[in-house]
Amino acid sequence: MAGAFVLLSAAIAAVCFIPPPAAAQGCKSQNFGSNRVFASCSDLPQLSASIHWTYDRAAGNLSIAFVAPPGAEGGWVAWAINPTGTGMVGSQTLAAFRVADGRMVVKTYDIKGYGPLEESKIAFETADLAAEYVGGTMRMFGTLKVGKEMTVVNQVWQVGESVTAGVPDKHAFNQDNINSKGTLDLILGVSSGSGDSGTRNRNIHGILNAVSWGILLPIGAIFARYLKTFQSADPAWFYLHVSCQLIGYIVGVAGWGTGLNLGSKSKGVQHTTHRNIGIILFALGTLQVFALFLRPNKDHKYRFYWNIYHHLVGYTVIILGIINVFKGLKILDTDQKWTTAYIIVICILGGIALLLEAITWMIVLRRKSRNAKPNGGSNAI
Repeated sequence: MAGAFVLLSAAIAAVCFIPPPAAAQGCKSQNFGSNRVFASCSDLPQLSASIHWTYDRAAGNLSIAFVAPPGAEGGWVAWAINPTGTGMVGSQTLAAFRVADGRMVVKTYDIKGYGPLEESKIAFETADLAAEYVGGTMRMFGTLKVGKEMTVVNQVWQVGESVTAGVPDKHAFNQDNINSKGTLDLILGVSSGSGDSGTRNRNIHGILNAVSWGILLPIGAIFARYLKTFQSADPAWFYLHVSCQLIGYIVGVAGWGTGLNLGSKSKGVQHTTHRNIGIILFALGTLQVFALFLRPNKDHKYRFYWNIYHHLVGYTVIILGIINVFKGLKILDTDQKWTTAYIIVICILGGIALLLEAITWMIVLRRKSRNAKPNGGSNAI
C-alpha cells in the first residue's frame, strides 16, 4: 500500500505540474508590411497568440495588431481591454472573422455578461479596423483612443471555432481559453499572462483532492477492513484508520476550499458535475468526522446501526472521491498517460484489497472451525 501511495502521489504531482502549453514564439519575425510597423510586441502565453502595439501617449492612441489562429476553419479571434476587471465581463472587445461573402471584418463588442454577443460600441473610440487571414492565422488591426493616463491595461484574448449569422459562437473552455488574460504595459512594452498562476492554482486543487479523497481515504478503509482481522493489530488498526481518515479529510477540505476560490475567480466557467460531487464529498466527509464522536460502545444496542451507517457513508465517499479524481484529470486536460497511471494505481489498491479479502475470509473460517465443538461420538450411560 505504501508503494502504491508513493506512485500515485508522484503521478498526480507530475500531472498537476505540467507547464501550460507554450505560446507561439517569434512575434519579432512577423511582418505586416511597411505601412504597419509597431514599437513593441509580445508572444502571449496561451492560444498561440501574439500582440503588437504602438502607444502614442501625446495623442492617447493605442495601435495594435493581434495575431492568432482561430479555433477552427471558419472561426474567430478576439482581443480586448477590460478597464474594470481582469476577466471577460467588462471587456471592450475587437473580434475578427470571415463573413458570408468571404470578407474579413472586425466588429466591436461591449461584453456585459455571458449571454449571446451583440455588436455594440465600446468605451474607446476606434479607427483603422481591419483584418486578414494568412496561412491559417488571423491578423486583426486597429487603433483605440485609450487616453494619456491608461499606461497599463488589463488585456483579454480569445479564439473560437465558429460564427453563426455574423455572430461569434461560444468559445471552448479548455485551460488555455480560461487563462487567456493578463496585463499590457504600454510604456515599458511588457505583456504578461495569468496562465502560470491560474494553472498553478488548479494544480494545487488537483493534488490536494487526489491525495485526500482519491488515495488516503481508500487506504484508511483498507486499514479498518482488513487489519482488525489480526488480533495482534488491535487497537493499532483503529488508530491507523482514524489518523488516515482525519488527515485525508483535512487535506480534502483544503482542496475543496481551493476549488471554491477557483470557482469565484472563474465566473461563467461551469464544471457542474465535478462541483456537485465535491460538495457531496465535503458534506459526507464532515458527517463522518462528527459521527466519530457519537460512536456507541461495542455492546450498545445502537452500535449495529451505527456500523451500517458508517460503512455505507464511508464506501460512498471513497467511490465518489475516485470518480471525481477522474473528472478532475479530464478538466485539467492532461495527457492520457497520467489518467492511465491513475487507473493502474487504483487497480493495484483494488488488487491488494481483493487479496486481503481472501486472506481475511480464510482466517475467519479457520477460527470458526477451530472454535466449533465436535459433534461426533456417543454418550455413555
